[in-house]
Amino acid sequence: MTNDSSPSAAAEKWEVQLRKGSLELAILAVLWEGPLYGLEILRNLESGSDLVVVEGTVYPLLTRLRSLALLESEWVESDSGHPRKYYRLTDAGRRRALAMTRIWNRFSASMFSLLAPLSPNAVPQENLEEKP
Repeated sequence: MTNDSSPSAAAEKWEVQLRKGSLELAILAVLWEGPLYGLEILRNLESGSDLVVVEGTVYPLLTRLRSLALLESEWVESDSGHPRKYYRLTDAGRRRALAMTRIWNRFSASMFSLLAPLSPNAVPQENLEEKP
């Protein structure tokens, strides 16, 4: 059984927070090319990244983004017989996506440089093993 205070448990918690923090940008990016309904958004997030999210996480965020006027939504009849709610970026949403992308690129580039000495090629494998 994993101890909650173990380095691997702490790393897993940190990874969850990292993913949550990048979800808004990921949703805006997925909608950049055009309108999608909820399940398509989920599928695109999973296929285009390591983000594995559930409806209970995405739909409240879509609602929040819509309340901030970053997204618009509309119900559209589908061939399968039930209407689907499609989401699309507003102009404000497109501006937010571009601004967040600039911040992300600057931040990730600086982190990449900072973490370069820790890359697997720079650190001997025995130094990467978790100690009991």
